[in-house]
Amino acid sequence: MFELKTISREAIPQALERAERYRLLNDPGEAESICLDVLAVDPENQQALVTMLLAITDRYGKGYAVGDTRARELVPRLKDEYQRAYYSGIICERRAKAILYSGVPGAAYDAYEWMREAMSWYEKAEAIRPPGNDAAVLRWNTCARMIMRNNLAPRPQDTSPNFGE
Repeated sequence: MFELKTISREAIPQALERAERYRLLNDPGEAESICLDVLAVDPENQQALVTMLLAITDRYGKGYAVGDTRARELVPRLKDEYQRAYYSGIICERRAKAILYSGVPGAAYDAYEWMREAMSWYEKAEAIRPPGNDAAVLRWNTCARMIMRNNLAPRPQDTSPNFGE
């Protein structure tokens, strides 16, 4: 319907600043749109990929119909192995929080599973983190505290006999 306009390469730094500002103003849709414009000019721009991933996950649990697929598709495009592990953890942690706060039946069990997956990713990131970067440790601790404060636990195994076999 419309042919999108292209931004100039020189405008990329300012555009990325704007995208981050829109994220902080709780307008992830605008931030994502800006990142798409940056990526149209510079498809490998790591800052745009990370900001877009965060903007997508900012929408979890806020009434948007946002799944994990779009965020997870960005992870392999990150060049740094640490960032791939770290941001995979972020996706899982944010999904866990959205599920937990939804209050739907079984949410606590699902949130626990997502938190544990996030913690696994953070452990992978911690093992290869750059010197002085403890972000993965901080996130792992946040997940552990969420599990403990909310008394989250794995879904109980069904131990009833299966008479259908």
